Amino acid sequence: MDFSCCDAAIWRDALSSYQSRLESLQKPNLVELDEFYRLQLPKLLHQRNPNPHIAKPELSQLMQWKLIRGKWRPRLMGFVSSLDESLVESASRKAFESLPDVSRAVSELTVLKGVGPATASAVLAAFAPDVAPFMSDEAMVAVLGHSKDYSLKQYLAFAEKLQLKAKELSIEGCHFTPSDLERALWSASIGAKSQGSSKVPNNLKAFSTLSSKKRKRKP
Repeated sequence: MDFSCCDAAIWRDALSSYQSRLESLQKPNLVELDEFYRLQLPKLLHQRNPNPHIAKPELSQLMQWKLIRGKWRPRLMGFVSSLDESLVESASRKAFESLPDVSRAVSELTVLKGVGPATASAVLAAFAPDVAPFMSDEAMVAVLGHSKDYSLKQYLAFAEKLQLKAKELSIEGCHFTPSDLERALWSASIGAKSQGSSKVPNNLKAFSTLSSKKRKRKP
């Protein structure tokens, strides 16, 4: 079952395994940073209405989360540390005001040194998970077949596919956001790696198999 999978139950299985997959990596501070990113940061951003923005310390924590959950690039932390607080607030305010124009929103954020489309997508996903999913390597491979191009053009193609898939799956009482699907794809990939797969899959096959076994055991 690849990205074209339209079985909401399989996607729910993958998404529900996100926390356990995260913990299985046993990376220092990752669980705490993920809780901050997914649960605390969105509330902080929306509490600042009518002028929502991200503060520099929050951007720094977001960057730590992104690098620890993905690939560690210490130079990026240095760039964020050197940013001017007022510039971070101004750029993020303009980005949030630009939504749902994802292209413009990403462009507003990437004026910040060290913030490329992938980091910008993480900022936007925290504020508007139903519009802008995080551009993770694992989800990029699943959706586009590769994670080599971190350009705005590739991100827009990635985001559009997840937006359409979320709408397709959000039926019969189910609701998925593009950000939910990113986490499901990430979880599926990490799960496959933990099972000793020599090739990182770009689909939900592992979860499809697991879901099928569960349904067969039901009386």
